[in-house]
Amino acid sequence: MKLGKVEFCHFLQIIALFLCLSGMNQAELSRSRSKPYFQSGRPRTKRSWVWNQFFVLEEYMGTDPLYVGKLHSDVDKGDGSIKYILSGEGASSIFIIDENTGDIHATKRLDREEQAYYTLRAQALDRLTNKPVEPESEFVIKIQDINDNEPKFLDGPYTAGVPEMSPVGTSVVQVTATDADDPTYGNSARVVYSILQGQPYFSVEPKTGIIKTALPNMDREAKDQYLLVIQAKDMVGQNGGLSGTTSVTVTLTDVNDNPPRFPRRSYQYNVPESLPVASVVARIKAADADVGPNAEMEYKIVDGDGLGVFKISVDKDTQEGIITIQKELDFEAKTSYTLRIEAANKHIDPRFQSLGPFSDMTTVKIIVEDVDEPPVFTSRLYSMVVSEAAKVGTIIGTVAAHDPDVLSSPVRYSIDRNTDLERYFNIDANSGVITTAKSLDRETNAVHNITVLAMESQNPAQIGRGYVAITILDINDNAPEFAMDYETTVCENAQPGQVIQKISAVDKDDPPSGHQFYFSLTAEAANNHNFTLQDNKDNTASVLTRRNGFRRQEQSVFYLPIFIVDSGSPSLSSTNTLTIRVCDCDADGIAQTCNAEAYILPAGLSTGALIAILACVLTLLDCEQGKRTK
Repeated sequence: MKLGKVEFCHFLQIIALFLCLSGMNQAELSRSRSKPYFQSGRPRTKRSWVWNQFFVLEEYMGTDPLYVGKLHSDVDKGDGSIKYILSGEGASSIFIIDENTGDIHATKRLDREEQAYYTLRAQALDRLTNKPVEPESEFVIKIQDINDNEPKFLDGPYTAGVPEMSPVGTSVVQVTATDADDPTYGNSARVVYSILQGQPYFSVEPKTGIIKTALPNMDREAKDQYLLVIQAKDMVGQNGGLSGTTSVTVTLTDVNDNPPRFPRRSYQYNVPESLPVASVVARIKAADADVGPNAEMEYKIVDGDGLGVFKISVDKDTQEGIITIQKELDFEAKTSYTLRIEAANKHIDPRFQSLGPFSDMTTVKIIVEDVDEPPVFTSRLYSMVVSEAAKVGTIIGTVAAHDPDVLSSPVRYSIDRNTDLERYFNIDANSGVITTAKSLDRETNAVHNITVLAMESQNPAQIGRGYVAITILDINDNAPEFAMDYETTVCENAQPGQVIQKISAVDKDDPPSGHQFYFSLTAEAANNHNFTLQDNKDNTASVLTRRNGFRRQEQSVFYLPIFIVDSGSPSLSSTNTLTIRVCDCDADGIAQTCNAEAYILPAGLSTGALIAILACVLTLLDCEQGKRTK
């Protein structure tokens, strides 16, 4: 016959009550055999009770008070002269005593999990005198446990992770349930674990609550999460035990067990030839079912005719292969490229190499599209020369440009006037011949940098630019002249043959072999008696004195015309005048003053005469001042 939960509890209560009554009988037997008890200061009496503890079942559901036990004293003869009183925890409120018989009853339902025992004191009194007939005794009423609490998972629900493809028996997580019942009494708090949901993928150790994998080769890419329901049951899992459950969410973490694979064996992309260097041509991606670091890629071009023209790199965020241009494309030179590209996992797990290879190949074909390009000059920079003596209309040189497109449209030329503001040059619109439009002067501008424009006849918006540097060649068109404005002096005490000035010349021209100047006095000055000129043959000349006895009073300034000739072909010459001032010099020949001296009065005029003349002058001045006042 099977017992239900309620019947089983009643059965336990009856057994516990039987044990309590047996204990009472043994206690009363002990009391009857106890030795005499002597209390200091009183006549010797016999100790009639020694209490240990009473037991009472918790959760009593009856309508009558629950019998706990009986207090009895040997002094009590049953004649009603003794009364019993009870004090301590729960006295009167929970526990009551029959003062005549000493029977103790519990009036309320008790819960061991709220309070496991109560400490009380018992006293036997003489009913007439109300005095103790025996010493007060303390005893304990212990609440005896029944299985009234189910196991609870205080930390649930749980989440855990385990690597995919883990072997059978790999630990995932440990769950723990607690039971508030008394672990020292019976099996009420002895818990065992079982799995209600999550099989056959996982199992749980009955005693420890450790969850483990139960199937091999669980694949995250097939299913990445499992919801388990774990049960904890007390009474060692027997029928009638109480149980609690919790959920465990197990996530399979990724391992690198999936090699990368391109969705297609080949790709084709069209790009215009005008696409700038470093531009993105295409993005390709090898699919990988793994995630995170296990899906990180490396791409490289392993073969093909575009190895130097294109490169591939990886986008770290998307793991795509980015194909970019390294060199300019030219449809007229090459219309297509073929690349063999490999994608490989960056991090390979040796445990799963048998599932590889962890790389894949694909072919990428890049078609170069023709675009309407501007004309292209045959040279990036043209260098031309022309003499500064060239007449207007002289041909300097020719530039050439062509339309690189297949249609090869005719080209027309013009000069960007922002680079030739003075309009020194012209260009033939059809032939590209550059000619002079004005007289040129090398000394004003030795090099002209102009920009030539080439436009397609059919599409004038397509403009190419060529650069021309025109160097002006020198001719001897500038006469030599003094290198500076000389300030020449001659001392009054100068001696014949003394060098008073060294001169040199400059010329704005720039002959290839350098300048060579020749110095001489002009014909009219060649025979003067004051100065002579000596050509030093090093593009300098020295001016020397021919005599002595220069006097400022006689002549304070001399002008010496000097004739200078260059070495050009034909040669040019000029006459430059050197101004020479006569000065009074010190003993070292350093000029002190170069002004003419004041006129010296005759020596016969006395001092008195000078005073008389001065007085007359002053008188005349005063008279003139008086007239102005009137």
